[in-house]
Amino acid sequence: MTEHQIILIKNSWKLLRNIKPAIIGDVFYSKLFVDMPQVVHLFKTPRELQSEKLIAMLTLIVSRLHCLDDLTKDIEQLAIRHVSYGTKPEHYKAVGNALLWTLERGLGRDWNPELKEAWSACYNHLSSTMIRAATRQLQK
Repeated sequence: MTEHQIILIKNSWKLLRNIKPAIIGDVFYSKLFVDMPQVVHLFKTPRELQSEKLIAMLTLIVSRLHCLDDLTKDIEQLAIRHVSYGTKPEHYKAVGNALLWTLERGLGRDWNPELKEAWSACYNHLSSTMIRAATRQLQK
């Protein structure tokens, strides 16, 4: 990601920070479950708590975008935990689509192709790190 993309992501996330995590999570998980209903059973945590976890992780990642490599171990551990929940590498594309769709709805007029590209680059970096860690875990 470029410095400009990091700034775009951070600024856009500030716009969403005042929205209740349950609302963002409801939009995100509704989209994910419509697009990939076969993953619904993987989510055992109540949606409101799951939404809070999602927003907390996104907030942490966004706050550390300048030093994302420092989070690599945490991201890999997150992926390994997700393997134990039943997450498969092919699920990451649907999650990314749901995230971008949610961001687009939440940001409204502030969403544009440049911002989409920035968030896509961020998610692609994170998901590729997670998929590598998950694949290693699955091969054990």
